[in-house]
Amino acid sequence: MSCSEKSREREVEENPVGSVEKYVEGVSRNGLIVPSTQLSIDEKVLVDPKQLFIGTKIGEGAHGKVYEGRYGDQIVALKVLNGGNTSEEKASLESHFVREVAMMSRVKHENLVKFIGASKDPLMVIVSELLPGMSLRKYLVSIRPKVLDLHVALNYALDIARAMECLHANGIIHRDLKPDNLLLTANQKSVKLADFGLAREETLTEMMTAETGTYRWMAPELYSTVTLRQGEKKHYNNKVDVYSFGIVLWELLTNRMPFEGMSNLQAAYAAAFKQERPTLPEDISPDLAFIVQSCWVEDSNMRPSFSQIIRMLTAYLFTLPPPSPSLPATESVEETVASNGIIDEFSARAKGKFAFLRQLFSAKKAKNSH
Repeated sequence: MSCSEKSREREVEENPVGSVEKYVEGVSRNGLIVPSTQLSIDEKVLVDPKQLFIGTKIGEGAHGKVYEGRYGDQIVALKVLNGGNTSEEKASLESHFVREVAMMSRVKHENLVKFIGASKDPLMVIVSELLPGMSLRKYLVSIRPKVLDLHVALNYALDIARAMECLHANGIIHRDLKPDNLLLTANQKSVKLADFGLAREETLTEMMTAETGTYRWMAPELYSTVTLRQGEKKHYNNKVDVYSFGIVLWELLTNRMPFEGMSNLQAAYAAAFKQERPTLPEDISPDLAFIVQSCWVEDSNMRPSFSQIIRMLTAYLFTLPPPSPSLPATESVEETVASNGIIDEFSARAKGKFAFLRQLFSAKKAKNSH
């Protein structure tokens, strides 16, 4: 066990809420309803609630609170979902819990926070890996106004794109992709995606509503449901995540808040009804600008898939000179290629590929306009 792990274990022991049973006693005194145990969850993913110990709160969302805790002898993150105050709320939250557990347990990827298990009795808890690093949001704020080195920013972007590619390959739309839900590893070399609280299976999009994350990162088609007639449903697909990725990529490149100076509602109005987007830096390369703009284009059908995004980002990395050895990023693609002596050849091929992609994008845009 590393020194940091030992420190975290002491913190959980010294600042505990206690066992799950003690936690339930506390929330019961506050008048909250403890969920029923009739939840249809695969028995294989269930953990023994007696092995769970809840420590310091480290986050809070619309559906519950996240604690640093312990499962047996392992330091973990424990997401404790709300029980609900009415029978309707209770049923909705239980359904939400079952859906989140089902999705988290079915996808595994090195850039997704690892799912460990869940407990449904005496309360709903999701157990996952605890990353000792901070969120991408906190990290960016901590170094502001300094911007990330371009190699670091693009490697982070590739981590995120790979995680999203995995979700989409499994028919899952995240719907809440933003820096707060992206966690850095302890060495700050990579990023992992967390929080499936608003995720949906793509086959259920006809039942989706505008219950989503923060407006600044949301695709306009998600929250423009307010303009529909009562009872009418809005159809959208996994390209809403691509839009959000475009905003996150812009942040990685600029280290600025999207739509800064605007409230959340003002940002939503500007994006949806004025088709405004964050301003790209004047010195950004045309190839990189193309990637960002193709992600947040208004017509969702024009947005690339994450497989295409990964190819474009990788191709662009090949066009860059090798990074400084002091950078905290993982070994870059271009370093590997340079060691084989073929960086110049691949750079030329990558530039040609971007020219082809731009032509393809323009042709598709012209076809859709007719």
